[in-house]
Amino acid sequence: MQPGSVNANKLAKRLRRLTGQAIADYRMIEDGDRVMVCLSGGKDSYTLLDMLRHLQAKAPVSFELRAVNLDQKQPGFPEHVLPDYLDAAGVDYEILEQDTYSVVTDKVPEGRTMCGLCSRLRRGILYRYARENGFTKIALGHHRDDIVETLFLNMFFGGRMAAMPPKLKSDDGGNVVIRPLAYCTERDIGKWAALQDYPIIPCNLCGSQDNLQRQVIKSMLADWERTAPGRTEQIFRSMTRIAPSQLADTDLFDFAGLRPDPD
Repeated sequence: MQPGSVNANKLAKRLRRLTGQAIADYRMIEDGDRVMVCLSGGKDSYTLLDMLRHLQAKAPVSFELRAVNLDQKQPGFPEHVLPDYLDAAGVDYEILEQDTYSVVTDKVPEGRTMCGLCSRLRRGILYRYARENGFTKIALGHHRDDIVETLFLNMFFGGRMAAMPPKLKSDDGGNVVIRPLAYCTERDIGKWAALQDYPIIPCNLCGSQDNLQRQVIKSMLADWERTAPGRTEQIFRSMTRIAPSQLADTDLFDFAGLRPDPD
């Protein structure tokens, strides 16, 4: 796929349309919002920033954007890559520096995955920064495939039906998190990232580790897509059409109170 080609233009329109649709469906961004875009240096967050900047120029509402990256002091982290890219693009940004790498490597036994603790520390730092700087929304780059994978992870390994909602309030009530790429596929995002030639920064801390449970789910979904194309989309669609009375959660539906209608 070449920049400016018919397929490239179709891809751009599809990603922008789906991002705009998700934002509208869940009222993710409103007039006057200050949106903190969490930028990791991966394909998803670059695409998120790109889509939001395009919508900012076209949207009927006015909102601010600031890209925020957390430098966790991983050995070999290329500190210049994101500032160089963002300066060239004319993006308002902030690089936060917190040595969570030392904390994670000290607390997690050798051979165990570092992702859980790393993500909790990162989330706490970013949430605090958002509150202290008056941001009304925190935008994350999770896409449709992330959401579906998380649903099955929680079902298979956690015994509960839960995923990543397109919009949520943080546990402490102090932040609203949005996922504008919720309707976009990882496949399309990967194509867009390659087309834009983003300077991708791999995660040297946990990117070299296999999150085995997620890889199992990802492989399962990929197999389903090969044998039944569109199944992942159908699974995601089912998450938007839940019938509590057809499941088994007594907190969501009053099964105990069911009685036949009187004659």
